[in-house]
Amino acid sequence: MTRTLKDTDRDRTAERLLKSSANKFYDPDVDIDWDAPLVEGKRFILDERSSLYGTELWDKLTPEQRIELGKHEVASVATTGLWFEILLMQMLLKEVYEEDPTTAHAQFALTEIADECRHSTMFARMASRIGCPAYGPVPLLRRFAKLMPSFSYGPARYGAILVAEEVLDRLQREQMVSEDVQPLVRMVNRIHVLEEARHVTFAREEVTRGMAKLSKAEIVYQQFIIALISYFVTRAFINPNVYKAVGIRPRDGVKAALENPKWQGTIAWAGEKIMPFLQESGLVGWPGRYFWRKSFLLPKGK
Repeated sequence: MTRTLKDTDRDRTAERLLKSSANKFYDPDVDIDWDAPLVEGKRFILDERSSLYGTELWDKLTPEQRIELGKHEVASVATTGLWFEILLMQMLLKEVYEEDPTTAHAQFALTEIADECRHSTMFARMASRIGCPAYGPVPLLRRFAKLMPSFSYGPARYGAILVAEEVLDRLQREQMVSEDVQPLVRMVNRIHVLEEARHVTFAREEVTRGMAKLSKAEIVYQQFIIALISYFVTRAFINPNVYKAVGIRPRDGVKAALENPKWQGTIAWAGEKIMPFLQESGLVGWPGRYFWRKSFLLPKGK
């Protein structure tokens, strides 16, 4: 007998998201003018979202250097985002491999993979267009990520994806409406924000359903794993080598950024939408509290 999930809430959500995907999507190759010149003097990120904003190192930079640092930081975030997308696609492909492809749930997973392929290409093209290298995460984190399939599963895996997507989403929503930011960066952000909204809905529902099936012992494990992965997610956004672009030693830049209250505040602000959801779902608990605080997503005392 052919298995069907058409009458379940899971599939109804997937059907709705499939309709949205058909009605609202972008093709970055067509919808972005990659040949348009960059605007002289325009920033690539808002100053206050730079990892060094408010530090002594920032104060020593010229206005031109601050723009240059922002350019490399946005390239770091984009190419790290590309890395996140690839990890997500690997996970979704493994799930689809085990599912009935005639279900709406499996078909939306395939649709999301197609979206992420376009996003990955878009992020790579943007980094190249603005003249920056593909920073991505540091080598140690790349190696660590290869182990993820062996120790992460279920709600923690989807929850960690949500942390990466929703932290990035909040930063991009702010940038895409600012006239102070380069038009190219604004358009890339706009496309990603629109299409990631569907992915966030999909992942949130997977977290909620998954948590309802877990034993108390599994929940403890899930709470630790999502906190550990989320810690590495927030650390990955800014590659230490971006600081070389403005003559700052990477270790000095990293130290200043991690000790910078304004950068810590930016991460906490970017996580304000996802953290209440994770707390309500039961994924934030004492087993991971140390890593949540080190990630800056959970302020001290909470």
